[in-house]
Amino acid sequence: MKIKIILLVFCLIIAWNSQAAAADASLYFNSGNDYFNQGDFDKAIKDYTKAISIDPKYAEAYFNRGQAYIKKEKYDEAIKDFTKGIELQPNDAEIYHRRGIAYFSKGQYNNAIEDATRAITLNPNLALAYYNRGLAQAKKGRYDEAIEDYNKALSLVPAYTEAYFFRGVAYTMKAAADFKKACDKGNKYACDNFRQLSQ
Repeated sequence: MKIKIILLVFCLIIAWNSQAAAADASLYFNSGNDYFNQGDFDKAIKDYTKAISIDPKYAEAYFNRGQAYIKKEKYDEAIKDFTKGIELQPNDAEIYHRRGIAYFSKGQYNNAIEDATRAITLNPNLALAYYNRGLAQAKKGRYDEAIEDYNKALSLVPAYTEAYFFRGVAYTMKAAADFKKACDKGNKYACDNFRQLSQ
């Protein structure tokens, strides 16, 4: 009987300690959010790190710390955090989307396209993922694909002014490529238009 009571007390202590640790992790997480919203990303990162040290499976803390790293332009660190977040929550479209932004910021456009595509697969209504994939497609010179993505973003959010702007840029780049081809074949008007677009 004594052994059963000791085991019960031991289990209660473990349960209480894990609940207390989870509460501590949440306190640091919430404090990190406050600092993030104030624009103090260094302090936010510090508190998210404390939350993660208490609870290494705190996916939201990895996600938010990744966001703070993006604000600090520390893209490698952001990618590591988003990757850990994906390990913990593999069906979260937003984490793929944000990691794609970090890849885009590093000039890794293929990775950015892959992550945006995965985000879209998980959430077909994520307009930002279409928009960001369009940006990456345009950087690869794939203007038709970029225009398709901007169109989809606009179908989801008709007031998306940035998508209108960059769709216009993509159309302009397509036109410039055609003017250049015509200019190379001796068309003077095409050369004039190409020069105007290139200025």
